[in-house]
Amino acid sequence: MTPRILVISGDRAGGLRYYHMLSDAGYDVHCSADPALGIQAAGEDFDVTIVCESSAPIEVVEVLRQIKDASPSANVVVVGRGDVSQAVAAMKEGAVDYLEEPCSAARLRGLLRCFEQPATLPERVDVGEVAPDGEPGFEGMIGQCPAMREVFTLIGLVASTDSTVLLTGESGTGKEMVVRAIHRHSRRRDCPLLACDCTALAPTLLESELFGHVKGSFSGAIATKMGLIEVAHQGTLFLDEVGNLSLETQGKLLRILETRRVRKVGDTAEREVDIRLIATSNRSLAEMVKAGEFRADLYYRLNVLPIVLPPLRERIGDVPLLASVFLRQFSRQMGVPTPGFSPEAVHQLELYAWPGNVRELRNIVERLTVLYGGSRIGLSSLPWEIRNAKTPVSAAQTPSTWEDLKRVKGQIARDLERRFLMAALDRSGQNITKAAKSVGMQRSNFHALLRSHGLRSEGRPAE
Repeated sequence: MTPRILVISGDRAGGLRYYHMLSDAGYDVHCSADPALGIQAAGEDFDVTIVCESSAPIEVVEVLRQIKDASPSANVVVVGRGDVSQAVAAMKEGAVDYLEEPCSAARLRGLLRCFEQPATLPERVDVGEVAPDGEPGFEGMIGQCPAMREVFTLIGLVASTDSTVLLTGESGTGKEMVVRAIHRHSRRRDCPLLACDCTALAPTLLESELFGHVKGSFSGAIATKMGLIEVAHQGTLFLDEVGNLSLETQGKLLRILETRRVRKVGDTAEREVDIRLIATSNRSLAEMVKAGEFRADLYYRLNVLPIVLPPLRERIGDVPLLASVFLRQFSRQMGVPTPGFSPEAVHQLELYAWPGNVRELRNIVERLTVLYGGSRIGLSSLPWEIRNAKTPVSAAQTPSTWEDLKRVKGQIARDLERRFLMAALDRSGQNITKAAKSVGMQRSNFHALLRSHGLRSEGRPAE
């Protein structure tokens, strides 16, 4: 059944724009330029309510909140100016989706098609999952530190939307895993997820890969080919390392995002496309904009819902957990026992800066399993660069920014906390109850602190 649509707009002209856009597509559309009247009607007579700022801004999040207060089950789509804080606030208040103004007809109709088939309505993702083996994490990503819990929460917020996502983080932090998690929990999960590595091809070939080409449009174009953008229709397009696009290609991508129409290389006809775009970069696009290496208008189009993946050196509490999980995985594959790491080895793993992030840790644990599988991995088994890692900062070094200071303080405090726990266990003969009593802590609190460091009695990593 075709859903009935209510459009609440800050001005009559903005409401009429969406009225014509949707009524021409066959929807039963009604408009209200008075937010108070719209709030009253939203949950009573309409299947979907669209709250938009248009040219006369209204407090769209406040209107959304009042609609949900009056009718908690109301389906509300917010169309805003692309402000990140507004988008996050809207999703937290229960919006079905957040779209950026001006919203194209193709994008809006693609969203409303979901309401014609109730089984495909988006569901808010439950991020309170555990990874394999009962370890804390989400969709195969292991982590329990605050920074990663925030990432898992953001995945849950953005997965049910169609808004563009920009993932930034150093190489090896797991950006592709986040992309796949977002797609698997989106309404587009039954449609293609297509990836394009923006570093792999020359600009001309990359444009052909993205936009497609017609036969004879350039040397070697022996047949007409559909581009990834067209093939990904109704699915998700993943642009890996988008910062490597040439300025010319950036301009063409911007036009597609604005019009939701694509034209093959050498063609004159345009085709309407309905895609959800997720872009990643291991460089700061904002800094590239300042350097004139990336278009500012495209950056703002991509940066609707940003997610920043922390480097492993800023989630030190997860290092023992990740190392233990990887060791179990590789030990099972190789059919050997899993005695674990010595306390000294775990301590050095935490001190190391991990320039290659989680990917580097995984590769090193695989190497250790091959070389020492079945034996407890001690300090002498670790690679030289890890054995010789030092505390990140000394008294002679001064952090240059407030963020650096907070990071260093956290690392030093965690290092002292771990030494405190291990010393207490040593004095008490590895008896947790005695150790807790000797330092003036309740046993439950002492045990929880041990687990937060991935330790158990005897100072070994928890398994």
